Amino acid sequence: MSFLFHDQTSLTLREHIESRALLILPVGTTEEHGPHLPVDTDARIAEAYGERLAQALAPELPVLLMDTIRYGYSMKVMQQWPGTITVRTRVFMDYVFDICRSVLDMGFAKLAILDCHGHHSGALSVVSRELCDACDQAIAILSPARLSRDAYNDARKSEQGGSIHGGEWETSLVLHLSPEVVDMGKAGDEPVHARSEFIAGDNFLGSRQVSWSTWYIQPSESGIYGTPTVATAETGRIIMEVAVENGARF
Repeated sequence: MSFLFHDQTSLTLREHIESRALLILPVGTTEEHGPHLPVDTDARIAEAYGERLAQALAPELPVLLMDTIRYGYSMKVMQQWPGTITVRTRVFMDYVFDICRSVLDMGFAKLAILDCHGHHSGALSVVSRELCDACDQAIAILSPARLSRDAYNDARKSEQGGSIHGGEWETSLVLHLSPEVVDMGKAGDEPVHARSEFIAGDNFLGSRQVSWSTWYIQPSESGIYGTPTVATAETGRIIMEVAVENGARF
């Protein structure tokens, strides 16, 4: 039986509601990722993570995977490279809120959002609190970057700052998932030169102590920040497997 939400009928959805099925909503975006990665990198990772997480849970837990949200918010500075489609923050937040409220009002009681884009973390956190107020229910937000952080830091070849955008983390994952869409011949390193110990590191992995936009303290020449040239499909496999394992355990 399919675990895809869009394959269900009203009758089977009612059965899933009665069985207290978990809904999984992957959230990515579409934006430039330099000359070597596809513009759907975040959405591609979100979709793959959702599929693998649902597959890991399905034998023991009723679960339904919703369609991936493929467009969201990106900062204006990224639009200087073709491929970045940006949705205003409030529009994006209202859109996610309405999707989640619809399924919660439908009767589903367990919902996990997969946050697979760095610019969405704050927006999704606010939406989760608004849903608590509106529905008296709490939803979970899972980040594959944070869930794979320790294993990735053990396996990585780049220094801290090598995985901010289009760097080793994302490039390794797409090499693992879809090597045919990666052009490593066009990959070039653009490491971040931290202005102080407080902003050093990969912000989407949660190692920063303060928030300060990398895009404005160091202009990017190619549309990336990081060290994609050291990325490997094997590192991508480790990232995905650990993120799935930790997500399923949660």
